[in-house]
Amino acid sequence: MTSPEFATLTTDDLVTGEAVALDLPPAAVGSRMVSGLIDVITTIVLLILVIVIAALASWNADEALADVALIGTIVVVFVVVPTTVETLTRGKSLGKRILGLRTVRDDAGPISFQHAFIRALVGFVEIYLLGGSPAFLSALVSARGKRLGDYAAGTYVVRERVKLRLAQPARMPPHLATWADGADMGSLPTGLMLAVRQFLGRLPTIDPGSRASIGGRLADEVKKYVAPAPPPGTTAEDFLAAVISSRRQRDLARLKREADFRDRLVSRR
Repeated sequence: MTSPEFATLTTDDLVTGEAVALDLPPAAVGSRMVSGLIDVITTIVLLILVIVIAALASWNADEALADVALIGTIVVVFVVVPTTVETLTRGKSLGKRILGLRTVRDDAGPISFQHAFIRALVGFVEIYLLGGSPAFLSALVSARGKRLGDYAAGTYVVRERVKLRLAQPARMPPHLATWADGADMGSLPTGLMLAVRQFLGRLPTIDPGSRASIGGRLADEVKKYVAPAPPPGTTAEDFLAAVISSRRQRDLARLKREADFRDRLVSRR
């Protein structure tokens, strides 16, 4: 199957599909304001330093050269520097790094030079020329807290420091315990394993129609790695829970055997 629910996951992927969707939490408007204020203060300080250096360097130069130096300074400080920083850090300015934020694409992937350049260019207008009012109002009405530069670049800001909440492991259905103990179960692909775990963890929030449809598709995929098939009449949800629970028990047992083996080798030395 080519459905995105079963695609192999990478750090840049955003798994889509009802009941198995992964989403990065957008940054709150307050944290974005604090982060932006830090960046603005940093930029202003940098601007003053560069202007002083440029003024000293062009002290005896004519007025035209001084104007060119001023324009060059503005371009470098307000566009080149933030673009370079966000490109090299994959979306982290100084303020975002302090607040634990990051700029990502709308599909949650890392931003590129193009995204950073558009954000910096629009940001110069909406933040510095217009006093930040457009950016603030746009973030208030946006579900993801987007400013105008984010809309133009196709990006948004996410929270990286999110408290980790691990879902409870799937429990073995009692009536399938005997079958699971004797069944031959291969290792599931990472994407399929995560999709099944997310599906089982979100069962209470899924409507019955989607629950049956997604569960059936996942069960069909998992059956390719399991033999013999579960007893007749087994529901897709019970089958998936039995497989995930059995694989977890077997993996824990394998890790324990490997640890015991290493301990025996060490003790013999």
